[in-house]
Amino acid sequence: MSQSTKRSINELLVNLFNHVMDVEAKAVITGDFSDITNNDMHIIEAIGVGEPRNMSLIARKLSVTVSTLTINMNGLEKKGYIRRERSQEDKRVVHVILTPKGRKAFYHHRDFHKKMIRAIVKDLKSDEMEILYKCLVNLNSFLETGEDTGLGE
Repeated sequence: MSQSTKRSINELLVNLFNHVMDVEAKAVITGDFSDITNNDMHIIEAIGVGEPRNMSLIARKLSVTVSTLTINMNGLEKKGYIRRERSQEDKRVVHVILTPKGRKAFYHHRDFHKKMIRAIVKDLKSDEMEILYKCLVNLNSFLETGEDTGLGE
């Protein structure tokens, strides 16, 4: 692969990251959800609509500390997006549940991501989708492990 191609891939990745963050904020933080941030929306996504989740699990999923998450949860609870409940089995454990308003925000955010994925794969053949998937898995692995970045050392 030529240096020019490598530079182009790098520029594309940087631009994609910035565009995704900007477009997502504009598309998701609208109307009914103008009182929260994109970060809040990702917390709502991490809570999900399934079984109640405890604070430790949500913090781990978001790679933040429980104390950092607690600050955000206070705001989301005050705005009516979440509800916190003590576990019946272990009173030290706090479960977080989305309220109807929080569920609405969750589905709004999920719909943006569905549209984004459709736009990415709309013209790809099956074998091209497999290659794209493998590239994204490799990128995710690189970012998670810090491998070859000097960040993990």
